[in-house]
Amino acid sequence: MTSNAALMRVKRLYNAEKAGHTGTLDPLASGLLPICFGSATRFAQFLLEAPKRYTTTVRFGTTTTTLDAEGEVVASRAVDVAADALRDTLARFTGPQMQTPPAHSALKFEGRPYYDYARRGVAVPRAPRPVVIHALRLLQWQAPDAIIDVECSKGTYVRVLAADIGEALGCGAHLAALRRTASGGFDIADAVDFGALEAMDEAAREGCLKPVDVLVRHLPALRVATDDARRFRHGGAVPAGACGDGLVAAYEAGTLLGIAEVSQGLANPRRTISAAPA
Repeated sequence: MTSNAALMRVKRLYNAEKAGHTGTLDPLASGLLPICFGSATRFAQFLLEAPKRYTTTVRFGTTTTTLDAEGEVVASRAVDVAADALRDTLARFTGPQMQTPPAHSALKFEGRPYYDYARRGVAVPRAPRPVVIHALRLLQWQAPDAIIDVECSKGTYVRVLAADIGEALGCGAHLAALRRTASGGFDIADAVDFGALEAMDEAAREGCLKPVDVLVRHLPALRVATDDARRFRHGGAVPAGACGDGLVAAYEAGTLLGIAEVSQGLANPRRTISAAPA
């Protein structure tokens, strides 16, 4: 199931006029997919910028055209890797780094996605991008498969990470399975599967909805005085208090007003929410 198909299925259950998700899962992947309705869709992009967490299965010894299990096998090599060597290599891949996006991806060159060029056998420039691997934990190693817990920044291609680790160990690797377990403040332990959601009555389904501000709780909070709240809602800058430069979530008496960007001591609204949100 594609992420869009999942979105449409949930949208029908809630009879929602407006809905969106907070980050596409590759067809190979499973796991957490936060869905937004109504005014929450205006804030979905801020969850896209939040860190993600995955449980991955990396298969060593085999490389593929797409760097995952959906591609054709390019090469096979023997796997002679001890668990300690694998842990040491994972440690080397932790932290800020530059990552080259895969040829089979939706990023675009001259208006066309990379995968379109790749399918036609045309090589195009793919500029490395900065990413951060916050943590890599080896959960299980039974050659040739390693199950690894990955915490990473937005824009990270886990299949590229798997392939790079395989090359560092001299045997190659590809991503055999991927499950998203967390995104921003959301955790898969709190997710509801389709079967359970479809079995609920309307009141129970409504009870599964979370407040809009869960999308932005990973941002620093700015407390806006009541006298300034009206100005903020109408797009006016307000004092940023002790908040440093960057994005903040602005609140008045515990109610989300919106998202602002702090610069030179002022919080400038980027997204606002009405006093009576839908």
